[in-house]
This record gives sequence, C-alpha cells and structure tokens, in this order.
Amino acid sequence: MTDLFAPEPVPTRVKRRRWPWVIVFTIVALLIAVAAAAFVYISHLSSLYDQAEKLPDSQVFPDPTTRPTVPAANPDATNILLLGSDTRGSMGKDVEDIRGQRSDTIMLVHIPSDRSGVQVTSIMRDNWVPIPGHGENKINAALAFGGVPLLVETIEDIVDVPIDHVAIVDFEGFKGLSEAVDGVTLNNAIAFSSNGHRYEQGQITVKGDDALNYVRARYPFTDGDYQRVRNQQAFVKGLVAKVISKDTLTNPARIADSVGAISKFLAVDSGLTSQVAAQLGLEMKDLRADDIQFLTSPTTGTGMIGDQSVVLPDWDGLRALSEALKNDTVPEYAATQK
Repeated sequence: MTDLFAPEPVPTRVKRRRWPWVIVFTIVALLIAVAAAAFVYISHLSSLYDQAEKLPDSQVFPDPTTRPTVPAANPDATNILLLGSDTRGSMGKDVEDIRGQRSDTIMLVHIPSDRSGVQVTSIMRDNWVPIPGHGENKINAALAFGGVPLLVETIEDIVDVPIDHVAIVDFEGFKGLSEAVDGVTLNNAIAFSSNGHRYEQGQITVKGDDALNYVRARYPFTDGDYQRVRNQQAFVKGLVAKVISKDTLTNPARIADSVGAISKFLAVDSGLTSQVAAQLGLEMKDLRADDIQFLTSPTTGTGMIGDQSVVLPDWDGLRALSEALKNDTVPEYAATQK
C-alpha cells in the first residue's frame, strides 16, 4: 500500500543543476581572492620602492632654459642617468651625500621609443670636458662644483638629448641586491685580486662583499678605470639577467627582497615614482638580457692636463653618439665602434 504521507523524492536533476552554480561561485571567489592577494603584493612592492629617497627637481635638474629639446624623431624615448656612489651607507637626508669624488659610476640608460631594448653608455669619471660656468675639468668634478644639476647639464651639453630621470644608487645597494637574488653570475674578462678577494677569469658568481669589491676594484688593472667600467658593465648585465630570469620572476619573495634591498640605497627624482617605474617595466615585459647593450662613451685614450691624469674624449665619436640617441639608432652606432 502506498504511503500517502511520505514526502515526495526531490528530483535529482534539481541537485545537478545546483553544481554548476557552486563551481561558478567558487571560481569567482578564488579570482577575487587572487586579485586581492595580487593587489596586496603590488601595494607591498610599491611601498618598498617608495622607501627610496625622492629628490626635488631643484636637486636634480638644471635650469630649463639651458636644456636640450626632445628629439622629434623619437619623442617617447626615455633617458635615465644612473649614478653609482661610494658613500658606504644608506642614502642620507639629501643628495649632498653623493657629491664629490665618491660618485664613481656614471651611466646613461637609453630606452628607445619602441621599448625594443636598452642601451647603457658608461661615461668614465675622468673624461676631460667643458663644465658650464667652470671651464674644463674632469666630468666628475661637476658634482663638486654644482651637484647633480650641473652634472646633468654637463652631460646634456655633450649628448644634446634631455635626461628624463636620475637614479642614484649607493654601491652598498649592489651588495644587498646580489644577496637578494642569491648571487650574480657574470663573465670576468681578467683574473685579478683585490682586498683579499680573488676573481678568476671566465664565468664567476659574486655575492655580498665579493660583489661589492668587484664593482669597486680599480687599482689591480693597468688601464685603471677602463677595466673597472667593463667590470661594472659585466656585473650589471649579470644582475639584469638574474633579475629577469624565470627563477626570480616566479618567486614573489625574491622580487620583494630585491626591491627592498635596493630601495634604501636609492635616490631618484620625484618623477620616477613607483607607478612610472611599473609602467616602464610593463612596456618592457618581453625584454631579455641579450636586449640590453653596453657601451662606453668614445675616447681617444688617456693623457695629462697639468698634473692630472685624464681621459680624452673623442668628440667626433660623441657627436655620432648624440645623433644615434636622437634617432634611436644606438645599436647601429655601437656596431661601428667595434
């Protein structure tokens, strides 16, 4: 006999219909969670970068009336002046800490309009050049005479393109960054010893004090600053390769450690915000280590001016470099220098 009071069975198809919605809601919840985590992570990276000292324009750029115009051929190119200082400590309250002879590395970083690569030109500190308002002297003396604005003006007079941003990093930052990425592998051209550290010829990995000493070393070489510049370029190339490697880019903790390691030893112009830096990074997301090219500003060798040993600029070569920067043809220019 049928039980008239028994509850009717719930159709199984109703239960089955609920499952797709459960899956959809779960996926949405996961996406929201991932997005929230990504936002927190990006905000964390931004806060780490913002630990870098921000310099007002008056401490970075010269009078606008003295500056070159933006090249018509590549208005979207970006030029960043990278200065390496040897203050042996975190950046101070202002840019005074990097004046004088402690600013040992000068690099002009050119990012072309199409973001297809990066060209880094090292300028040796002993280049004998005209310094506005101070006659001829070593280019590094511009810092002692008038700080970063005078150095920017001096370099802009030589290359005739505007410098958009300035970044100043203490060498101690290289030490921390090499530790954050667990060592920098580079190709060392000349075996040498310095301050108790030994560097064999060929592929080596440097980290911490070993890395710091490597980029500082000058006296072990017969050509002094020339080889130091080459070593610094080798280190930066190896560092970039490590930073953009899969091992680093897939390791959020390592990325955060890298940003945190460098930011407290970094000073940038107020316009080089975390948003601007992130946008540049996004525009160059497909960049590979081989897309970064290193050059040295052309010279004719060394000489003596009075009692000073100086580097003599190749002015014809510098005019050619200037045209290459204006027209985004630096790789073609570099090919003629080999």
